[in-house]
Amino acid sequence: MLRRIWRILKLPFVLIARWFGNIYRSVHQLLTEEPEDEPLPETFAKTIENPSGVFEHVDALRKHLLRAVAALFITTAIAFMFSSQLLDLLAQPVGGIEELIAIDVTEPISVIMRISLLAGFALALPYIMLELWLFIAPGLKKDARLFSLVAIPVGVLFFVGGMLFAYFIMLPAAIPFLVTFMGIPTQLRPSNYVRFVTGIMFWLGLAFEFPLVIYVLARIGLIQASQLLEHWRLAIVIIAILAAAITPTIDPINMALVMGPLIALYFLSIALAYLARRGRAASLENPV
Repeated sequence: MLRRIWRILKLPFVLIARWFGNIYRSVHQLLTEEPEDEPLPETFAKTIENPSGVFEHVDALRKHLLRAVAALFITTAIAFMFSSQLLDLLAQPVGGIEELIAIDVTEPISVIMRISLLAGFALALPYIMLELWLFIAPGLKKDARLFSLVAIPVGVLFFVGGMLFAYFIMLPAAIPFLVTFMGIPTQLRPSNYVRFVTGIMFWLGLAFEFPLVIYVLARIGLIQASQLLEHWRLAIVIIAILAAAITPTIDPINMALVMGPLIALYFLSIALAYLARRGRAASLENPV
């Protein structure tokens, strides 16, 4: 009986060890093996001749997505245990959790689940990006595999930086304007407030990923810095539209608070794309 209890207790740890052991072996294999250097036309022709190969990639993508969802479920469950502290932290810009008044019976539950999901996504983001890398890496060259793997922690830092920017800079400027607009008293409901805060933090976190995405695409050779610099006027118009969609208010001050970092990120992306092009040229001249 004691042996059975011990096996049951250690089963989750054994499964987690096997899980990460398989990931380590997959990463090590992808970083050490030489990829097949097959021209794109030949690859496309083989795909036309044998369409069943596409279903193999779809099945592989399904497995990676399932593992990513499983990791998201685990991190969301962990974040749920600290949901009250997270809610109190998110309510600080309006004076604390006591300023929020729920009306519906199920409102606190939906608020807690939304906060837990956002925190769980932030915690699971490194693993989600790793699963996406494991799916994409077989189609990349050896050096592209390495730098795209290194880009995962950088992408996590960019996402967290966007969330911190929203919390410490965007929200303190937007919330006072919203709750005092036209002198109309505003009763803050937890569901509306948390949806508003988590939405801004999530979308700004994704927006801060833009320089990294541009760098990866430029390193692979799909985009060039000259193209981005040539269309900078169009980019600013698109950024203004995105800022208007993300910004909860219609005043130009809060909109500028979003546009400023996005424009800076765009020109940072141009610089990163230039560096990526130089790095790509150097790797082509001196292949490993």
